Amino acid sequence: MEAHSLTLSGILDGNRILEIPFFQRAYVWAEPQWERFLDDMATVSSEKTPYFLGSIILKQQMTGTQRHGDIRTLIDGQQRLTTLCLFFKVLSLKINNSKLETIYRLRMTEQIAIKHNHNDEESFNKILNLTTLDNINTENKISAAYNFFKNNLDESIINYQTLLDNLQFVVIDLLLDEDEQKIFDTINSLGVKLTTAELLKNYFFNHDIELYEKNWKDIFETDSARKYWDIQISAGRVTRSLLELFFYSILQIKIQDPVLNLNSEDKKKYGKVEGLFDSYKEFIQKCNINRLDLIAEIKEYAQLFRDNFDVKIVKKELPANFCMERINAIIFGLENTTLIPYILFLLNNVKDQTKLEEIFNYLESYIIRRMICHENNRNYNQLFGDRFITQRLLDVASIRNYIDTQDDKINFMPSDASVMDSFHQSKLTNKQAAGILYLLETRIRPRQFHATAMLGMGSYTLEHILPKKWRNHWPALKTEAENANRDQKLLTLGNLTIITAVFNSSISDATWDIKKDGDGKNKGFSVYAADLATFSPYLSNKSWDEAAIETRASDLAKLAIAEWKV
Repeated sequence: MEAHSLTLSGILDGNRILEIPFFQRAYVWAEPQWERFLDDMATVSSEKTPYFLGSIILKQQMTGTQRHGDIRTLIDGQQRLTTLCLFFKVLSLKINNSKLETIYRLRMTEQIAIKHNHNDEESFNKILNLTTLDNINTENKISAAYNFFKNNLDESIINYQTLLDNLQFVVIDLLLDEDEQKIFDTINSLGVKLTTAELLKNYFFNHDIELYEKNWKDIFETDSARKYWDIQISAGRVTRSLLELFFYSILQIKIQDPVLNLNSEDKKKYGKVEGLFDSYKEFIQKCNINRLDLIAEIKEYAQLFRDNFDVKIVKKELPANFCMERINAIIFGLENTTLIPYILFLLNNVKDQTKLEEIFNYLESYIIRRMICHENNRNYNQLFGDRFITQRLLDVASIRNYIDTQDDKINFMPSDASVMDSFHQSKLTNKQAAGILYLLETRIRPRQFHATAMLGMGSYTLEHILPKKWRNHWPALKTEAENANRDQKLLTLGNLTIITAVFNSSISDATWDIKKDGDGKNKGFSVYAADLATFSPYLSNKSWDEAAIETRASDLAKLAIAEWKV
């Protein structure tokens, strides 16, 4: 490779075409970057000092009878050069100076010197071919950048010749025989934040545009597809996109294939979300995976994933029957994303809907019972992502048998007695407690309130019936031991309910009568919980104390045991 220090006119020299590879991401700069860019251009114009804009990496392309001249692949620098072209276009229209058009056009043909890929080519060319400062609908980041510069670029403080003389780059030229794939990967490892999907796209397709358009573009890169795959969800202590979780799940399914016979060390290595692209590369090479077969599998799994995994389930009413919607609520509402690989594996292998719902029944019972009993879920990644898939557990009998015959005493199914005890004792997080009560409500409610619909899980908040700050308005007990016991009991499930509103603090800490009926200005449980099967029967209580909490805990436990059977 060769490195040079060049100005913008040295890069866009009027004879060279820069092609952005089809596998590169779309233009992604946004207002924070545009604001800083405008400030920098104003500073350079006034101070007339050199300004370094980073490195540009190009690769010489082979030219033949159909492709004459200097054509280079723009491997790194797309965002900056695109922004500069849009900036100078707006500036040229504002100062009515057509000479600036020559910055980004070829001398002989007046062709635009930067050839964008499919993501942005139409918008980029449309804007650079404008003859007046037209209004453009903001359809993507390219048009948004144009509109930003149109509205915010102050041409009176910009000296274009000073910019052309002082904007400097280090340009790295790769020779024909140098591997841009390695350079591309290295750039990413040094800090250019490319997603696993972008890296895999380049790795799988390289320059095979036809294969890419047939197996990838419509699945992952249409506007509707991006809107779905880019959704961010909580996965443990971090937030990841659905796309990242999808590719993680595919790899977990693949490495558990008994035909490949991977050892436990390799499975552990490839079982991490971090470094996912490197894991894919190593797995493919180690196991001699056929690229075309894997691409076809990914396409099939992607459609299955989109058809079944619904992050927005927390905004929708849940059916009472054990189904995929309820599994989605457990995954996304209660942050059990470790279930995803196994559920995707089930969806691909179990076509009988009755058998699938039997499995969902068991899985919901298993996870919710363990949550009620405050059992550790740190081993779920290994259980669902490894053992269930490796063992090919595809019916409820084999799943139950596997759980019941394990000797580790970690992944057990809690007994009815444990569930009963835990309703009286467990102190759960607000999200866990609200989720358990909501899922129980959606199971029993249809039998008692046929005409009224439930809101989605995310529409309910958790309320302590006996408030945490009960000492403010509730009578003190006789001894400190009794007070301490009350402090413990009020944290348990018998004292918690979901409601459709957030209580005002004057109601939340008030006495039972006021919390139940309101205070004239604010409504109470009689309005916000009147149609809840898990709480409305207790609105007739004349008082609320430890005995009432114990009674309700026992009642809820009996319902839970009946609904989430062993």
